[in-house]
Amino acid sequence: MIFETLFKVVTRVQIFIFRRTQGKRMAYMRGMPILLLNTVGRKSGKSRTTPLMYFRDGENYVITASNLGRDTYPSWFYNLKNSSQVEIELLGQRLVVSPSIASESEQARLWPQLVAQAPFFDDYRKGTTRPIPLVLLRPRSS
Repeated sequence: MIFETLFKVVTRVQIFIFRRTQGKRMAYMRGMPILLLNTVGRKSGKSRTTPLMYFRDGENYVITASNLGRDTYPSWFYNLKNSSQVEIELLGQRLVVSPSIASESEQARLWPQLVAQAPFFDDYRKGTTRPIPLVLLRPRSS
């Protein structure tokens, strides 16, 4: 309970500083760049913002539904699955993106790229019985 409360406070501070500095501060976690994912709660209908590590695959942004290797998916993943488009924030800009769960072949190609940048994701994968999906966020044309 205390850990969860502390985590929520730290997350709110990170989001505040990230936005205040237009992505120039609090823009990295464990050596990886972050973006802010803005979704709408599938049950609550409330706006939700989650800082997430990402890497690029061409024009796309790739995020990981690891939930620190827990046996449950992160809440944002369920919200994302119900959305045809969401908004991300990074480097002082907001982009509308279309999310899609990486196919088996995309996952096989992208997972090694992720692990090369952040080896701890492989530990998460080994520590859970569920698959850890990668999600591609494709920018929509204006």
